[in-house]
Amino acid sequence: PMDHPYIRSTNAIVFVPAKIGQRLLNVHEGLSTPEGQPALIRGTYEYYHYTQDNIDDSGWGCAYRSLQTIESWYLHQNYTTKPVQTHREIQTTLYELGHKKRDFVGSNSWIGSFEVHTVLKKYMGVDSKILNIASGPLVIDHMYQLIDHFERQGTPVMIGGGVLAYTLLGVTYNDKTKKAMFLILDPHYTGKDDVNSIQKKGWCAWKDISIFKKDFYNMCLPQAKGGGAGSSVI
Repeated sequence: PMDHPYIRSTNAIVFVPAKIGQRLLNVHEGLSTPEGQPALIRGTYEYYHYTQDNIDDSGWGCAYRSLQTIESWYLHQNYTTKPVQTHREIQTTLYELGHKKRDFVGSNSWIGSFEVHTVLKKYMGVDSKILNIASGPLVIDHMYQLIDHFERQGTPVMIGGGVLAYTLLGVTYNDKTKKAMFLILDPHYTGKDDVNSIQKKGWCAWKDISIFKKDFYNMCLPQAKGGGAGSSVI
């Protein structure tokens, strides 16, 4: 098939932006996996979080940071040579598509899962599925869909709920006890890029179902393979 980057990266001439490698890679590595059926991200990603690049986006930039982490995954897997977008470039994309007004560009306005999948499609040609969940506790009813995503696609998932966004890197699920755990990469972090500190303080950690509140949730599940039918709601 023509939708996978099959050329060995060690043998290929890859025009990768110079920015790559300036952030922490795969900060979940080294964490113990809880009991249950595991399904995890595959490949390499960069950890984007609040206040990087001299941008004070605390309180509004979490979904932008999750989108940047997702874009970095496609870059590292050689699906694209396009650089990860800045906040302003993301906003400009949404304005040019007619989804936002002109004053959105340069603002401190939030975005959500719908905007994430829209930007991925326009900028990288990536299709996504949107998983709608009426309330946080009901995430447990969608565990097999999340397991299937990580087993088939292996891409990071953007979680949007209320005014918060997270990046989901994997799940475990015990069918007998119905206990689920979620590997959360938290874009709200504002500290130094130190893996030990990030893991120890829970900014990249396994969380139980209580991470999800009673809010309505939309999850953006980017697809690794091209040639799909565009975004879909599941």
